[in-house]
Amino acid sequence: MSSSTNHPFSGGGGVGSGDGGVQPWPSAISATASRNRIKKELMEFTADPPPECSAGPIRDDLYHWFSTIVGPRGSPYEGGVFFLDIVFPCDYPFKPPAVTFKTRIYHCNVDSTGKVSLDILKGSWSPAWTISKVLVAVKAIVSHPDPFNPLVASIARLYLTDRAKHDEIAAEFTTRFAR
Repeated sequence: MSSSTNHPFSGGGGVGSGDGGVQPWPSAISATASRNRIKKELMEFTADPPPECSAGPIRDDLYHWFSTIVGPRGSPYEGGVFFLDIVFPCDYPFKPPAVTFKTRIYHCNVDSTGKVSLDILKGSWSPAWTISKVLVAVKAIVSHPDPFNPLVASIARLYLTDRAKHDEIAAEFTTRFAR
């Protein structure tokens, strides 16, 4: 083993560092900063949650949260309660959290595994975003789908060609899975 090998606790890169395929280990300082940022957001969220949203850590794991959003009024999702899984990366807020629907939903921007297509959770992410703002954005895309950036093309096509049928199926899914 060469003396230039990076070890996870040395503050250098992680396993496979330099090949572009494996991310470097976070430094102890960045992990502490990440933990402090998540704690701060949790306190702010608890004091002033977005309307019809809840979220918090699962057990004592600050990096893994459970969330609920209530289906927006006037949408086919109205009356539903949707459960979300939120996983913060160790380099949060410099990387976005992973947000996954655990409740089935008929939506062109949410696939069958619960993955969400939302620009702020991909290339448009900024450390200025908070989990409160992320949940507001998720709720906004629920009520205003983006059929031009779909994860499920067949649902997007129906949304664009037969909105009444789309809304009927979405409401059926909401009744069946989110109540």
